[in-house]
Amino acid sequence: MDRAFIFDVFGTLVDWRQGIADAAREAFGCRGLSVDPYAFADHWRACYDPAMERVRSGSRGYVPLDLLHRENLDQTLTAMGIADAFDEAARNALNRAWECLPPWPDVHQGMDRLRPFGLLAPCSNASIALSARLARFAGLRWDAVLGAEIAQDYKPRPEVYLAAARAFGLGPEQVVMVAAHNRDLAAARAAGLGTAFFARPTEYGPGQDRDLKPEEDWDLVARDLADLAGQVARRS
Repeated sequence: MDRAFIFDVFGTLVDWRQGIADAAREAFGCRGLSVDPYAFADHWRACYDPAMERVRSGSRGYVPLDLLHRENLDQTLTAMGIADAFDEAARNALNRAWECLPPWPDVHQGMDRLRPFGLLAPCSNASIALSARLARFAGLRWDAVLGAEIAQDYKPRPEVYLAAARAFGLGPEQVVMVAAHNRDLAAARAAGLGTAFFARPTEYGPGQDRDLKPEEDWDLVARDLADLAGQVARRS
């Protein structure tokens, strides 16, 4: 195939907030802790970009996202005042919640409809190990697992998008980045890729105030992944 669609995963294809909150609720219930699982999920996720920025800036060498998540978990447990309730084994188990996130309802149909028109792969900040296990859990059928680890850097650095294109033997103009995040698409466009957007208006909860609409004239704008696949089919 001479075309590929590469995807942001956390937020675009899977509901990280609900998945992490569900795992936290179970862990807290076993320990008799009264902590808001959504606040816990939000805090853990808020550590995500600052941790990656240390790698992007060069102040830290590349390490896989699994390790950053684990370090961020320690920070979050401390911030929530519940660090003493989780030993090393319990922390490692909770960290694996990122491998067990539910897909949004339109994802399977959308991927199946899109598959005839190009190769499909994640272009996620997740490690290959994390991406593969999450794909098994969420039923994401990929042609390859690409993203940050093959580039040894984190989005939105251009090399992450360009490495994905090279891995498929394609030029950036033959690859479409699919994301529910305008910042991700802006970086992909700057690297020469095509762009496709649909919103996930509850990714950050009911008070979400970002990525509710396209902020640039992206190549494709859809209601969801199934609608995006329909648009691609009509244009092909």
